[in-house]
Amino acid sequence: MTLPPSSTATTRLREDLIHPDPLLDCLLEVCRVHGVAASRASLSAGLPLVDGRLTLALAERAADRAAMTARLQRMALDAVDTATLPAIAVLHDERACVLLGRDASGAWQVLMPETGAGAVTLDADQLAERYSGVMLFVRPQFRFDERAPEVRATRAGHWFWGAVLAQRNVYRDVLWAALLINLFAIAFPLFSMNVYDRVVPNHAEETLWALAIGVLIVISADLFMRTLRSHFVDEASARIDVQISATLMERVLGMQLSHRPAAVGSFASNLRGFEQVRDFIASSTVTALIDLPFALLFIGVMFWLSPWLAAPVVVAFVLVVVVGYILQHRLHELSQATWQAGAQRNATLIESLTAIETVKTQGAESVIQARWEQTNAYLAGINMRMRGLSSTALSATAWLTQLVSVSLIVIGVYLIGDRQLTMGALIAATMLSGRALAPAGQIVGLLLQYQGAVTALESLEKIMAQPVERPAGNAFIHRRELRGEIEFRDVHFAYPGRSDSALDGVSFKIAAGERVALIGKVGSGKSTIEKLMLGLYAPTAGAVLLDGIDLRQLDPADVRRNLGYVSQDVTLFFGNLRENIAFGLPYADDEAIVAAAEVAGLSEFVNRHPRGFDMPVGERGESLSGGQRQSVGLARAVLHNAPILLLDEPTSAMDFATEAHVTSRLASIASNKTVVLVTHRTSLLPMATRLIVVDQGRVVADGPREQIMQALAAGRITRAA
Repeated sequence: MTLPPSSTATTRLREDLIHPDPLLDCLLEVCRVHGVAASRASLSAGLPLVDGRLTLALAERAADRAAMTARLQRMALDAVDTATLPAIAVLHDERACVLLGRDASGAWQVLMPETGAGAVTLDADQLAERYSGVMLFVRPQFRFDERAPEVRATRAGHWFWGAVLAQRNVYRDVLWAALLINLFAIAFPLFSMNVYDRVVPNHAEETLWALAIGVLIVISADLFMRTLRSHFVDEASARIDVQISATLMERVLGMQLSHRPAAVGSFASNLRGFEQVRDFIASSTVTALIDLPFALLFIGVMFWLSPWLAAPVVVAFVLVVVVGYILQHRLHELSQATWQAGAQRNATLIESLTAIETVKTQGAESVIQARWEQTNAYLAGINMRMRGLSSTALSATAWLTQLVSVSLIVIGVYLIGDRQLTMGALIAATMLSGRALAPAGQIVGLLLQYQGAVTALESLEKIMAQPVERPAGNAFIHRRELRGEIEFRDVHFAYPGRSDSALDGVSFKIAAGERVALIGKVGSGKSTIEKLMLGLYAPTAGAVLLDGIDLRQLDPADVRRNLGYVSQDVTLFFGNLRENIAFGLPYADDEAIVAAAEVAGLSEFVNRHPRGFDMPVGERGESLSGGQRQSVGLARAVLHNAPILLLDEPTSAMDFATEAHVTSRLASIASNKTVVLVTHRTSLLPMATRLIVVDQGRVVADGPREQIMQALAAGRITRAA
């Protein structure tokens, strides 16, 4: 079974029918009403869609892609103000519609994108029966332009602090809870003081029970408030974790390839640094930080009991803070060194695991082992110094706390002798000193966590500062469908970190529906040309145009929706064969997947396997051969059925029989597509009607296939100068 040749429009229509997404289509219609250019791909690209569909939870993020604000609100249909229209009404059965207005009779003007019939009028009762009670209000975001005077610098909310500040109401409640908890903490010392000073000398049992019941109520309230505070902090931390994790991953996936990290393992280690930041804003750390200022409350109560008793606590508290301040700089240096060494160790691990076969076949185990042990030894030394500093500071703090307790007792005895203090007050002061110095004792541990979090945050800031393919505020041109015309105008390009040029003044034009093969020696720049067509890199100079539009002006999501691509090295992901063929198209139906697999030469292989399309492929497709991985990559490109097909050595690892099958099938389905083929195999050249010869990053010949083949055979085509 083969995919029948069909027009791009017909293909897209079929795709929309098998992949209904009412909410996304409604959001797209609202954008059009407001005059905002957008497309399905531009609104949904990179979002964690559920079953390939936009959900209400993702609506705000999708709207933000088009510089729109979205707000969900549960309300009755009659309560909707027509001034807020157009708005999206969420219906039952996972449907939605756009409310455009209401006439004098109460009927609604409604737009249902799936019908394609434009606006229709629905009776209020009819709409109310289908209405779920949820409205999605969408409006364009207000932005200052260059004419507005800059009163103060404005910037978008910080990716980390913005997420933290979004939970400020929760943290406000945490502060109130902390205030009550620390006020409750005064109750037990005062209870002890009154028992020893008033109850015991006078045998006042009624007073004892009254005080005991009162303090029991207080400590019960304290238990409740502590539980509530922990819940609030954990809830805020969880929300921050989810939001920032999503932001980081979105930034990583949207990063320009020209700024991608050189070492994947080191980059992954930097990303995992968020775990340290997350731990720092977790319950125990936040609680300790909040309790720190309340030490002044306990010191104030001690001053009320006796200034002489408060003095040693103040001195100890100041000493602990000074020691922490002195240690901070050294801890920061050690934390940075630990971070760098840890990233290097992780890079070695990832690289060796990825290329474990090469390591073994080349007998390079000793080389990798030496790198690992050297890094690990350095890291162990740094960690030992950090632990040494930390343990010394903690021991000194504990010694200081004990010294304060002894000092209080000695001073208290003299004050009692002078009748300036009671026994109960001394006991209460001793208890309060412990509460006052408890947060101070955690300063060193907090500093250690703080420095680790700061170092991690600095590395994450570098990641978030990298340029992305779709920067906020960039108004792209949206083209849902491309004809397939490609043009290079004097394109120059050099890969990041390289001084030599990969492309040097490349110019050519490919008409829509034309089939062209790029040929040349290894490293001549053929694959680079295709990567620039995909928009993975931007030219250093010159321009790449699709349908006469500079590629940099087109939304990357729209561009890649219209291009099917098979790379030299096809990468598969953990899962089964079906998931990998439909990678990026989770809503593809089984018929289309089977047809794409047949074109790519997978049918025989699939039919032999007992699990068929459910067969596991392993990480990076290691369960499959190189030729089978290429077939999967080809099936992906065929399944997209895009108007432009880019093939980079699509059959280099295939046997002759599979290659012949693939070549014949590709020729039939590519009859109405623009095809750009990179190959060293002459068996694939009959697919092309035109050949472009590339050498040292330059076009040295361009013409009909037969003419170029004859010129090459006769040696009339010379190398680039």
